[in-house]
Amino acid sequence: MQAQRIMLTGQGAPEVMQMEPFEVPSPGNGEVQIEQTAIGLNYMDIYQRSGHYPLAIPSPLGLEAAGKITAVGPDVDGLHPGDRVVYGGVLGAYATVRNAPAARVLKIPDGITDQIAAAVLMKGMTAEYLLERCFKVQPGQDVLFFAASGGVGQLAGQWGRYLGARMIGVTSGAEGCALIRTMGYDEAIDRQSEDIAGRVKDLTGGTGVPVVYDSIGKATFETSVASLATYGMFVSFGATTGEAPPVPPSLLQKAGSLYFTRPTLANYVGPRKDLEHSAKRVFDMVLAGHLSVNINQTWRLADVAEAHKALEAGTTTGSSLLLP
Repeated sequence: MQAQRIMLTGQGAPEVMQMEPFEVPSPGNGEVQIEQTAIGLNYMDIYQRSGHYPLAIPSPLGLEAAGKITAVGPDVDGLHPGDRVVYGGVLGAYATVRNAPAARVLKIPDGITDQIAAAVLMKGMTAEYLLERCFKVQPGQDVLFFAASGGVGQLAGQWGRYLGARMIGVTSGAEGCALIRTMGYDEAIDRQSEDIAGRVKDLTGGTGVPVVYDSIGKATFETSVASLATYGMFVSFGATTGEAPPVPPSLLQKAGSLYFTRPTLANYVGPRKDLEHSAKRVFDMVLAGHLSVNINQTWRLADVAEAHKALEAGTTTGSSLLLP
């Protein structure tokens, strides 16, 4: 089958992404062929395109998409042509049609559109593992979450509120602060005009928060440490400003017997049972009305360079999609 896909000619600026025609072979053992209708845009795509995470060049790009199964290879159980499906964490999502391993493919429940599924799966599973498994948030706890107006941040705010936490979000500008207050955050801190750690201490009576979720990295490392209570957990799950510095054990000791972790979604949904658990939690939260998924930006697949520039510049909010 003839299709179109985005390939990397190198790693670097968005211009290294080029669209090309290609022939999609019949699905092999354990594979399904998917005609894609919506492709999720994630910051991991930026890391891979830019060279932060090395790839063998030439390489496909993109990790998440939804669509309809058009063919099924040998040794595939439970999936059939015509099924609406979504997947995450499978390189090569920037394409109109592709083959994907059935072990990573999930059926989309009735009541959830293809676009919502592609926008929420990886970001929602990230919120799930961060708040329910990496650090199990309890009712009444204070939680500090950076990049609160982004795709993961908006879902995390709503998820945390559902769990009964007081969510404190960090974002940019008065408009961003107003937005996140509609997305589950009880308190909003403007990183452009406020002392984040000072505001956190004011909000918590000087004690700090038991957990910080930081996807920013280098620029916010010291702030995150200063915002934590004794025995607090620093969850570093991204590095949009560069990697956080090395963490000497003595720093954790002196700052209050802290814990530091650098988790990744790939580990938390690696086994099929964990993937199914996390995805079901996300879909159930959406269907129950606990999660509102805001798709605030869409681009044609051919305009992927523009999408990457916007995501990298931090001008997007909520979730973004590429449409084949």
